[in-house]
Amino acid sequence: MAAGPWGWGPVALALLLALLLGGARRLRRRYAAGGARASLRGRAAAAARMDGVRALLVTAHPDDEAMFFAPTVLGLGRAGARPAVLCCSAGNYYNQGEIRKKELEQSCFLLGVPASNVTVIDHRDLPDNPAVEWDTRLLAAFVLKHIEANNINLVVTFDAGGVSGHANHISLYTALSPESAEISMVAQSSACGRSDAVATERLSLFLVACLPSLFFSLCHGGSRA
Repeated sequence: MAAGPWGWGPVALALLLALLLGGARRLRRRYAAGGARASLRGRAAAAARMDGVRALLVTAHPDDEAMFFAPTVLGLGRAGARPAVLCCSAGNYYNQGEIRKKELEQSCFLLGVPASNVTVIDHRDLPDNPAVEWDTRLLAAFVLKHIEANNINLVVTFDAGGVSGHANHISLYTALSPESAEISMVAQSSACGRSDAVATERLSLFLVACLPSLFFSLCHGGSRA
């Protein structure tokens, strides 16, 4: 058959475009598959890094977990850790403690922490009050007891400034920081009748108490400071 007045040019161009488009689709599928495999490998590696980690977030009031630590808790869960929350008061400053405890459980559920892993300390000497500095030895005793009962091997809490400057927040850091004399005394007391290695293990556990945003940078993200 003879070529028309336009020759074979348009036909050849159409065939070339079809080949190019088909090749582009194949490349996209190949890169997408490779990216998915890389993502799965990355997630598996992250999970392996945190496998076996039982993490405890120690907060002062219901809503701290959401306001200051939500990215951290989510990051821990994504990395394969088993996060738990220990809240050191019911948040009863406005006489709404019972409501806030329920809100805490709901918040933690959304963050991937089941109600069975959420504990509230409602002690008269640990009131929700921005003007009150909590008894740091009492705090250290409560936290250490919870750690031992639940085989916790990672603790996260506020930084030295309490993130927001709240006195209750700062008390937690003071009680649990690596330099804390209180946690040292409580750990040594709890190790009475056991080997020195046990006390040393309990003390080294608290080396991870840190600024939330700094900790979360290790879990692929950031937190409000």
